[in-house]
Amino acid sequence: MRKNRAGAGYGVRGERMRRIALMIGASLLWAGAAHAIDGRFERSLQKLAPTDRLEQLCDYEAMQRIRKEHRPYRPDRAVAGAEKQPSVNADTIVAKAGAFRSRKKWYTLSYTCTAAPDHLKVTSFSYTIGAEIPEDKWASYGLWE
Repeated sequence: MRKNRAGAGYGVRGERMRRIALMIGASLLWAGAAHAIDGRFERSLQKLAPTDRLEQLCDYEAMQRIRKEHRPYRPDRAVAGAEKQPSVNADTIVAKAGAFRSRKKWYTLSYTCTAAPDHLKVTSFSYTIGAEIPEDKWASYGLWE
């Protein structure tokens, strides 16, 4: 029974993922310098299972690239599987129906991300930003405010 990405209806694993996501988000918000963010983020990633680590690493990479390469956006969240789950094959994740949040609005996002075998470093990344997702569709995509 899948209700939303925030953990409700996801059971024990979903609640664990929700806590991990909050921990990673908090470490990103509280860190001051870029190197502090990277160190805290890497320590958080090391606590995750390899597939979860890959998704979190690639979501983080998406936010960093969008922030750097598309100045009007200020992403604070990214979700690889907003509309449908991404495909994962070894060290590569293909997210065709993801999303990212910027300034309290969600936008569609697709990306292909390949990481090192330990899933702690991105080795290749390409992405496409899509249209804004209307607020009345957020719940059906598992998004939140």
